[in-house]
Amino acid sequence: MGTLAAFLAVVAPWSEAIVLFYFLVINSFYALLLILSIPELWMHWHLAEDEHVQRILGADALPPLSILVPAYNEEVTIGASVLSFLTLEYPRHEVVLVNDGSKDRTMERLAEEYDLYEVPPAFPVAVQTKPVKAYYRSRRFSRLLVVDKTNGGKADALNAAMNAARYPYVIAVDADTLVEPDALVRLARPFLLGESVAAVGGTIRVVNGSTVELGRVTDARVSTDWIAGIQTIEYLRAFLFGRLGWNRLGGNLVISGAFGLFRRDFLLAIGGYTTGNVTEDMDLVVRLHRHLSERGIEATMPFIPDPVAWTEVPASMKVLGRQRERWHRGLIATLLSHRELLFNPKYGSTGMISYPFFFLGEMLSPVVELMGYVLTVLVLATGKIDDEFALLFLTVAVGYGILLSVWAVVLEELTFRRYKRAGDFARLLFYAVIENVGYRQMTVLFRLLAFWKWARGVESWGRMDRQGFAAKPKR
Repeated sequence: MGTLAAFLAVVAPWSEAIVLFYFLVINSFYALLLILSIPELWMHWHLAEDEHVQRILGADALPPLSILVPAYNEEVTIGASVLSFLTLEYPRHEVVLVNDGSKDRTMERLAEEYDLYEVPPAFPVAVQTKPVKAYYRSRRFSRLLVVDKTNGGKADALNAAMNAARYPYVIAVDADTLVEPDALVRLARPFLLGESVAAVGGTIRVVNGSTVELGRVTDARVSTDWIAGIQTIEYLRAFLFGRLGWNRLGGNLVISGAFGLFRRDFLLAIGGYTTGNVTEDMDLVVRLHRHLSERGIEATMPFIPDPVAWTEVPASMKVLGRQRERWHRGLIATLLSHRELLFNPKYGSTGMISYPFFFLGEMLSPVVELMGYVLTVLVLATGKIDDEFALLFLTVAVGYGILLSVWAVVLEELTFRRYKRAGDFARLLFYAVIENVGYRQMTVLFRLLAFWKWARGVESWGRMDRQGFAAKPKR
């Protein structure tokens, strides 16, 4: 114990300073994103409610869209999801669903519910994929095309869908996603405002606990299950001020793979989605940023808060762990494969602001946070209690996080307010506080595991069990 105490006497002071400085800088940057998001949120909130703009958005000037839906073992939710895509309020769109070698009854459910019949391919193959078994059309919905192919992963399935797409703009969505009826109209707004747009991101919300009927969320509720409820806070924080704030900084590196709109010609120019990366959506956006910068193409990739899609999040810690480990493993792989962007002025705000933040702030954060917890435990174990360090660490690492989460809830309540009941608002505030006690520490461990799996070259997704969409919320 004496040796450990002597070691801590030498190492602890500068280690504590590094940890505190790191969290102070990172959380201050999150606070900056929150501040920058307020004028963005105000602008989009008014645009979303303006009746004149809504009339324009319903005009024929809207570009035709192809909705790309990769599906693997989605028999539980596939029927409701496809129906929600087919019945969206949009002048001209198609749905291209790819069954990526599912081992359950996904294909059978599609054939039964949509009366499929086989058709010959009538398009060139722009991006090579795993072999396609067959193409099917629906007798019930002429806008539905189903591609049945050998399993190749989500990125490969999206490439197959993009090959089969007819229209110049494509929207990538997950099969377990429910898109709101007017979401496509809202998502296409930048194309009518005279902007040069390469891609647009929309909001993802948590469907767990809400009422779903015929592929639509008819009553939005905050889940009483604490695991799903805390994830509701995470999604609000990430979308309401995280990505909105990046609009002002011009370097958003993430457009969610569950709901993102892209120009198809740009995606083909960069070779489509990269296979073997478990966060193919982030990798695609980074490569798109590089493509635009290297060719001097001025095109934006904004995030818009009012187009909404709903997704089912993990309801158990086991499944959540698989998801968060995979997300962080993909983040590591993407950032390291594009490390030449780090503080590279050639890539503008992407190279000088967003990439460094994601590299130093997002990727390394679990390592630094673990260091802070270990230091706290060691000084307590040796009796060398540093009250000042413990207080400051809890303030910048935990207290700051609670404050930001509460602000995300307040912003939601003051603007779009999807959760109408006072009980849901109170539940959100409760989850915003308890997120940092136990839950956050578990996700740190999941993300640390990602470093080990990435070093071993693991590329698997892990099984993502679904409960399905409930017709009535469980109370």
